Amino acid sequence: MLFPRRGGKGSRRLLLPLLLFAAWEAGSGQVHYSVPEEAKHGTFVGRIAQDLGLELAELVPRLFRVSSKGRGDLLEVNLQNGILFVNSRIDREELCGRSLECSIHLEVIVERPPQVFHVEVEVKDINDNPPVFREREQRLFIPESRLLDSHFPVEGAADADIGTNALLTYTLNPSDYFSLDVQASDELSKSLSLELRKSLDREETPEHRLLLTATDGGKPELEGTVQLLITVLDVNDNAPLFAQAVYRVHLLETMANGTLVVTVNASDADEGVNGEIIFFFGSDVPLNIKKNFKIDSNSGEIRLIGRLDYEETKSYEIQVKAVDKGSPPMSNHCKVLVKILDVNDNAPELAVTSLSLPVREDAPLSTVIAFISVSDRDSGVNGQVTCSLTPHVPFKLVSTFKNYYSLVLDSALDRESVSDYAVVVTARDGGSPSLSATASVSVEVADVNDNAPAFAQPEYTVFVKENNPPGCHIFTVSARDADAQENALVSYSLVERRVGERALSSYVSVHAESGQVYALQPLDHEELELLQFQVSARDAGVPPLGSNVTLQVFVLDENDNAPALLPPGAGGVGGAMSQLVSRSVGAGHVVAKVRAVDADSGYNAWLSYELQPSVGSARSLFRVGLYTGEISTTRALDEADAPRQRLLVLVKDHGEPALVSTATVLLSLVDSGQAPKTPLRMSVGAASVDTALVDVNVYLIIAICAVSSLLVLTLLLYTALRCSAPPTQGVCGPGKPTLVCSSAVGSWSYSQQRRQRVCSGEGPPKADLMAFSPSVPSGPNMSEGNEHPETKSDLSGNVSSTFKLWL
Repeated sequence: MLFPRRGGKGSRRLLLPLLLFAAWEAGSGQVHYSVPEEAKHGTFVGRIAQDLGLELAELVPRLFRVSSKGRGDLLEVNLQNGILFVNSRIDREELCGRSLECSIHLEVIVERPPQVFHVEVEVKDINDNPPVFREREQRLFIPESRLLDSHFPVEGAADADIGTNALLTYTLNPSDYFSLDVQASDELSKSLSLELRKSLDREETPEHRLLLTATDGGKPELEGTVQLLITVLDVNDNAPLFAQAVYRVHLLETMANGTLVVTVNASDADEGVNGEIIFFFGSDVPLNIKKNFKIDSNSGEIRLIGRLDYEETKSYEIQVKAVDKGSPPMSNHCKVLVKILDVNDNAPELAVTSLSLPVREDAPLSTVIAFISVSDRDSGVNGQVTCSLTPHVPFKLVSTFKNYYSLVLDSALDRESVSDYAVVVTARDGGSPSLSATASVSVEVADVNDNAPAFAQPEYTVFVKENNPPGCHIFTVSARDADAQENALVSYSLVERRVGERALSSYVSVHAESGQVYALQPLDHEELELLQFQVSARDAGVPPLGSNVTLQVFVLDENDNAPALLPPGAGGVGGAMSQLVSRSVGAGHVVAKVRAVDADSGYNAWLSYELQPSVGSARSLFRVGLYTGEISTTRALDEADAPRQRLLVLVKDHGEPALVSTATVLLSLVDSGQAPKTPLRMSVGAASVDTALVDVNVYLIIAICAVSSLLVLTLLLYTALRCSAPPTQGVCGPGKPTLVCSSAVGSWSYSQQRRQRVCSGEGPPKADLMAFSPSVPSGPNMSEGNEHPETKSDLSGNVSSTFKLWL
């Protein structure tokens, strides 16, 4: 950089070496650099990425950026090598004026995760400003009558630099009449005056020309000069004299306009017009003093006319001149030092940056939500700021640097409880009364799929009548998910399994969105009494969560099966039941029995029997048991009765409406000597004993063969079923057992064409098979034993066998 030097020696070109210093100050966590002002573009400042512990490869992905409040783009960072360099001209005097400390505060912000670093770059002053006098020439008027050692004020030079670079020394070219007197003070700038060393004689030398040189303390030194033109006057030989050379005043920054600051007093030993004094500010008074203060030219009162601000200017140095009205006028000067006292008139300022929103509800503790910076333009206690948060929020403030905080997560979040928070940050200074400022941060909690769909109850019981139309709606399941959006979007499906040899989905289906359950085909109570299955509800989150509910569908029986007649005995003709009856039987004798079963259950399978009366006939010879189906005589038979009797037996169930089947029974009446004995306990005449015994033997052989055949057939059927049965399943398969229960109240038929399956997933079912051979119970003969005592001893005619097989 080139620095001009004025003086008799001419100009010299000097190269100021650039000094660079970088240091890491441990403990504060802040990086400090220094750079001289007027450094060239691209000048190396420091390896900021390395000093901050950041990898070069992560600068761009983590959005590395540098910001400086109000400092523009003086400094920049090369993202390729992480070097901080000078980007544009840095003028310390323009940045900080006369302040002793001058630095550029940089905020380095990176994301993923968010971090903020603070870097201070101190701008070092270089001697780049020479001393400058306000005017090239200063004129002084000195009466010839002034005494020796008199002082005549001279305006000094100003140097925009600071420290040693602004430490000025003054020299005056040699003169017999004047010498330079310099008064120095710790608080004030140097005061210059010419001291009269030899009496003046206007007639001998009316004018004197001197050269005043100001030299700063920089290296190399810079100079500034001014010509002093001194005119020697005659007469008015006493200048005004101030009561004080320096007036010191303290003012609060909140003082109102018109407030009296100070009154300066001056006196003049002259009389008349030469002793009249007027006051005014010196010509070198800065513009901000003229805007804030005014002086009464006659009284010397200085009053406040502007607004004071301690944060802008902490003190004012005012030069006041007193000039008399003599001819030529004589003047003197004094200084007024006005110090401004700070008042707590600035509220703290809050700035929220780098928000990381929304926050997932499963975010770990100490997750950084936002960066908050606070500032207060006041000083001392008035500028000390403390921050606090809204109470009862799961966040806290963590101080990361002076007046810098991080808003972090302090406790677990639950979006289902609170979906968003309005966090208010309050900054309060230490003044009296204290001032505060607030900033609101809206923190939205993002949903996480942490709640599975839930049903109102774990199990539902549904009753459906059999023979339902295909596709009918039988029930609706509903599950609620406490999450939001897709995490709460519930879909339904069946938990597939096997029902017997068929899939569950062939029986029922569930609508994926509404949860409505439909029966895909007509249900048959006789095939399936209970259908138990599960419906799954699953949300659309990642990963999805689900739960199941159990449905027990009971198929209610309807009277849809008419009574079914059991096959007739060996004597049946054309599907009718045929029986030989001896004419010798008495009243109440059971001659036949009609057997029927009903595939329904309950009252729908409770059967009753009745004879259909013949049209136009007299009282019937026979009757049928209401619940037993046993056909017995109503009186003793005689020769007049027709040899062939045709009976129609109506078999009814108790359903609504009742269903009816008709059985035809053909009875042949034979004489005792012509017909074989029926398998009843009857007496046999002595004349036909041998014939009866032969007939009984024949029937006995036939019965034994039939029972044996039935036993073999049953064993074969059992073996086939066991071989073809599937492994143990949670459902039951079809079968064909028939259970006929006889009691005094009648035949209770619980016959089913398929084995009943209760689908509970508990292993194989059991079924009972009871097979009955034709038998003729003793019936009335047991009560009427006195009429035919001989039948009790002859038991060979009663053949009855019962087989019970457990599967």
